Amino acid sequence: MESRGPHELTLADIAAEAGVTAGRLVQRFGGKRDLLLALSSRFAGSAPTLFAALRDAHHSPLAAIHAYAACMAGLARSAPALARNLAYLHVDLTDDDFRRPLVQNARDTRRELERLVRAAVAAGELARGTPPGRLARAIETAVSGSLMTWACYQAGSAAAWVRHDVATVLAPYVTPRLRRSARRP
Repeated sequence: MESRGPHELTLADIAAEAGVTAGRLVQRFGGKRDLLLALSSRFAGSAPTLFAALRDAHHSPLAAIHAYAACMAGLARSAPALARNLAYLHVDLTDDDFRRPLVQNARDTRRELERLVRAAVAAGELARGTPPGRLARAIETAVSGSLMTWACYQAGSAAAWVRHDVATVLAPYVTPRLRRSARRP
């Protein structure tokens, strides 16, 4: 799926990547649509696991937020890769069977971002009074919008572009203590 858009992807491609025959995939899933729906359904429940791994891997909630943004920037290893991912998103947005898992994952992602924002406030990384729901939505919007604007400008890497935009969204909430330590060499 990273190398082919939804209209280019065949069961033979998937079978070759998985090391099985296309016939085996047909037996198991019925067809390409059913296989992609199975993947989509599996994706729907993935946000809590992803965020648990991010929390485990990073020393602070704020670092985990930045790691989430970097993970999403991975969708745009190149402009053609992002275009392929957007083609799959088009299917997700226009086919109700695909849209349901997308919405579930989006809601779970927002909830997990809110948890990280609350944890960052509790850890003193973000100012008291930071609105967790509003900031989680702004982070989500910044990541998505940043990927789109990077695709237009293609200046530098998508990862750097997203990192800059997420840092800009977070900046008003970052505690003075963290701002000072970020300026030190």
